[in-house]
Amino acid sequence: MSDAKQRIEDVVKGNDVVLFMKGTPLFPQCGFSSRAVAILDHCKVGYESVDVLQDMEIRSGIKSYSDWPTIPQLYVKGEFVGGSDIMMEMFEAGELQELMAEKQVQPAQE
Repeated sequence: MSDAKQRIEDVVKGNDVVLFMKGTPLFPQCGFSSRAVAILDHCKVGYESVDVLQDMEIRSGIKSYSDWPTIPQLYVKGEFVGGSDIMMEMFEAGELQELMAEKQVQPAQE
């Protein structure tokens, strides 16, 4: 297993919710990442973020890890959920909130 894949797996398996994104939650570097952060903030769940712009191995590795070509990418309890469009569709249908409740994801720390 490559170093990047191992690091990705460690983050995905070590956190309930992980968002691989461009930038940070406080300073997203693309509109899709900004939308993903807003959705997670609306769900009021705690999550870990990984800035793929800081590590090119992670940036390319996450695409092969999930077999998904775009960033951001959301993982919940080790499972790939999707990118910002899928997150938005699920959020609008109430499915993302249900998934977070089903998986017993911890609320965000105030």
